[in-house]
Amino acid sequence: MGAVAATLGILSRLRRSAKAPKQRLVRPRAPYPGDYEGRVSLEYQPHLDGAPDPGEIVWTWVPFEEDHSMGKDRPVLLIGRDGNWLLGLMLTSKDHDHDARHRERWLDIGTGPWDAKRRPSEVRLDRIIRIDPGAVRREGAVVPRSTFDEVSRSLFRIHNW
Repeated sequence: MGAVAATLGILSRLRRSAKAPKQRLVRPRAPYPGDYEGRVSLEYQPHLDGAPDPGEIVWTWVPFEEDHSMGKDRPVLLIGRDGNWLLGLMLTSKDHDHDARHRERWLDIGTGPWDAKRRPSEVRLDRIIRIDPGAVRREGAVVPRSTFDEVSRSLFRIHNW
């Protein structure tokens, strides 16, 4: 029994050490000016060229709503621009449909390669985040035009644009 446990322990350590190193979180270069409050000129211009573009889901640093000096790495759907900043909507795999208080704020967009586990995702509609293009860690996927159009219609409805 002891030899089997020792072997399993060695295999477990080898698996952990063989994992790819965690990528470093890139924080924005400029101070966060706050969430975007205006009307967005929505763009669908995805180009998988290594540069983040509206219509793509990217992984980046997202400031916490209650304290912009703190945040975490998460997927974001890019929807437009504000000067040098990109504008985006954060995604979650948490289901908000069961909670009527949050149902209007979230839109199901399905699954895609931005989530390694292919979990269904929802996009948050009532918070538009400014993204420093230099803080984007990686491009995750291009959303289909039909999905982007559905997000656009929902944004117009929720923001009364």
